Amino acid sequence: MGQITGNFRGGQTEVETFHESACIDPTVLIEVGAVVHPKAVLGAHVHVGSGTVIGPAVTVGQSTKIGYNVSLGNCTVGGSCVIHNGVCIGQDGFGFLVDESGNMLKKPQMLNARIGNNVEIGANTCIDRGSWRETVIGDWSKIDNLVQIGHNAVVGKSCILCGQAGIAGSATLGDYVTLGGRAAVRDHVSITSKARLAANSCVTKDIKEPGDYGGFPAVPIGIWRRQVAARS
Repeated sequence: MGQITGNFRGGQTEVETFHESACIDPTVLIEVGAVVHPKAVLGAHVHVGSGTVIGPAVTVGQSTKIGYNVSLGNCTVGGSCVIHNGVCIGQDGFGFLVDESGNMLKKPQMLNARIGNNVEIGANTCIDRGSWRETVIGDWSKIDNLVQIGHNAVVGKSCILCGQAGIAGSATLGDYVTLGGRAAVRDHVSITSKARLAANSCVTKDIKEPGDYGGFPAVPIGIWRRQVAARS
């Protein structure tokens, strides 16, 4: 599969595995135990942590820092990103159908995930590859730990997704959208730019006006507060 190479960096010998066809800038630092697969491209000053796997034909932009035990496949990652430990990007989305005999069949998941520039992705977050369109994370977006982003989801630029938020497949978020902790977005819905969702909210239909929302189903924040007060 690859070629074992020992490099003397920082006063100690490090051993990593990378394929001859990988395009790795001389300034890249690949830590011990990392694996770089065929035709992967690593830009200048990329840092790859121990135990990380860079899959075939994955591209990583310059100055991106990748933590320990990260899995990158079927994806491109922009420049100046930070990807924390345990992140998985580009695995198959969760898509199945039932045939005439009642058997559960897997829908093809053949497209990629595309991560923009200056994106930060927290530990153990998962971002699925696309099936009918690419999964996209826009420039400057910041994603907390343990966030799930389903296949075909599109997240705009400068969004904030807090811990344990979940975005179902084919959802679309505009720019500057904020999801509070454990907020959920249903599949195939759209959220306009500059909308903010309170923690534990659930978006079940399109949000077309910017502003603050909360509750299950998510409604404008004033209505949600009245609902909460009425139940108290």
